Amino acid sequence: MAIDPRRTLRGALAGGVAAGLWALQQPLDKRLFRSRYDDVELLGRFVTGERDGWRAPGAAMHVANGALFGAVYAQVAPLLPGPPAARGAQTALFEHLALWPAGRLSDRFHPGRAALPRLTGDRRAFWLAVWRHALFGVVLGELEARLNRPPADPAAADDAAPESSVPGFDGDAARNGHGNIERAIISGDD
Repeated sequence: MAIDPRRTLRGALAGGVAAGLWALQQPLDKRLFRSRYDDVELLGRFVTGERDGWRAPGAAMHVANGALFGAVYAQVAPLLPGPPAARGAQTALFEHLALWPAGRLSDRFHPGRAALPRLTGDRRAFWLAVWRHALFGVVLGELEARLNRPPADPAAADDAAPESSVPGFDGDAARNGHGNIERAIISGDD
């Protein structure tokens, strides 16, 4: 399968937008799930450690991660079954389940670990991450599918019956004003 750079860039855009939406809604979901777990903080404190000022680098890294995920997703999405929202959610949830055990590493080695909530064994944080990945995946899947929608087949458009205000027009003419040979053969009209 050849990699289409335009498809990749549109997938990156979709992933960046989905990650941005994820980050924007985090204050609300943290309250709903009663959890301090914040992906932007986790990423930002990787740069700043325990110091403040983690929001801007964390947000930039989060959107960049989403864009990278979206770029890769755009290349494999055509191979996945199901509607776009389900494909995106399934892929993002697979990534979540595969990487969640790495939270143990974060709890032990993250430069800002003293300022972060512990992830190991935190069921609220796990389900909060499930929600976030599902949201990200649905938005990514739908947006990527719309941005990378295949172009309409121009040949099929030529075969479509033109709109006409001519009384008695039966639709057997091509857009160029000539008869449509395929319709004439199929219909068997003499």
